[in-house]
Amino acid sequence: MSLTNKYELADVVKRFGKQFINSTNLSPQQTKALRNIVQCRTAPLGGHKEVCNSCDSVKYSYNSCCDRHCPKCKHLKQVKWIEKLQEQALLVKHYHIIFTVPHCLNNICLWNDKIYYKLLFKSVWETLRSFGYTHYGVESGAIEVLHTWGQNLSLHPHIHCIVPAGGVNLKGDWKTVGKDDKYLYPVRQLSAAFKAKLLAAFKKELRKLKNLSGFMNDIQKAYEKKWVVYCEAPMSDVSQVIKYLGQYTNKIAISNNRIQNITKDEVHFYAKDYRDNATVKLVKMKGVEFLRRFVQHVLPKGFVRIRKFSVYNARARKKLNLQFKEKKSDFDELLTQAIKEENETENSLEEALKRCPFCKKGTMIVVAKLPRIRSPPAHLPTLLYSILY
Repeated sequence: MSLTNKYELADVVKRFGKQFINSTNLSPQQTKALRNIVQCRTAPLGGHKEVCNSCDSVKYSYNSCCDRHCPKCKHLKQVKWIEKLQEQALLVKHYHIIFTVPHCLNNICLWNDKIYYKLLFKSVWETLRSFGYTHYGVESGAIEVLHTWGQNLSLHPHIHCIVPAGGVNLKGDWKTVGKDDKYLYPVRQLSAAFKAKLLAAFKKELRKLKNLSGFMNDIQKAYEKKWVVYCEAPMSDVSQVIKYLGQYTNKIAISNNRIQNITKDEVHFYAKDYRDNATVKLVKMKGVEFLRRFVQHVLPKGFVRIRKFSVYNARARKKLNLQFKEKKSDFDELLTQAIKEENETENSLEEALKRCPFCKKGTMIVVAKLPRIRSPPAHLPTLLYSILY
């Protein structure tokens, strides 16, 4: 896979954006995301002017958009989120469980993604919680991360979970659980229970909104499908937990380094083919279709895609009166080291950026701040349309 970012997602939006806008109706959130991606680190967002103290060369740097769907702005959010976990991680083994949903239910997601994702989160936790009580008699917990995409940008909602190998029993004591460190719950029973809970939740909500008849055929197909919940072996090394969190927490549908080429009509990008042992292959897709698939993964305004439950939820943890070791744990030390290395890398990069790119000797000094260009009040799609090619 190419390591250079010759092409970016912003280039795709610029190349095919007008054609795409003319062929579909975008939500305000989708329109805003595309506009932010195009403007990220460009003059309209403001920035600062720098001058070299040695050769007097001038350089302009521009601000990031900070949109959670932008591939340029995701890395810092990962690091900050991991830092927040420092005082909340349990010093036990963790299981990685993935809950997937059949594609025949995608029509519900396309109709109202906020309701779909809300019920998905709720059903996953209710399933895990009920199994904690019925199999081990404990109140367990989970950190759930929503992903909505497949490698080829298709709509594929699923939830990654980190589940601790333990919980609090009815007496308030901590109890370690798991079957010989091989599995947490029987996956077939887990799959059947999750299927029943989610479909029942969909039917109840759609009936309330008087739309059940329109999706009954999709729900019936889902009943006939075999659902699969995937559960990995426990992660005993706490460094694996750190690696997992950094890898999954703030991912977006596609990163810039996966885009290999942009032609007159197509976007070429790399994707793993999980039907062929996760082999990385080059996918060629029409530009408009590429954008259509991408905007499916723009989340509703204010929707939280990383959620903590029970022993990992701050309020519930306080209520359960869980005690954490005052002594600095191996997890804390590893996490502190990981953050320290991350900061050192960022500081080195910052120093390199301050070095003059022209004479390679001097240092770039900020001499002026560039204000953000405020667009006059207008129709949001019109504003997006005006900045495209």
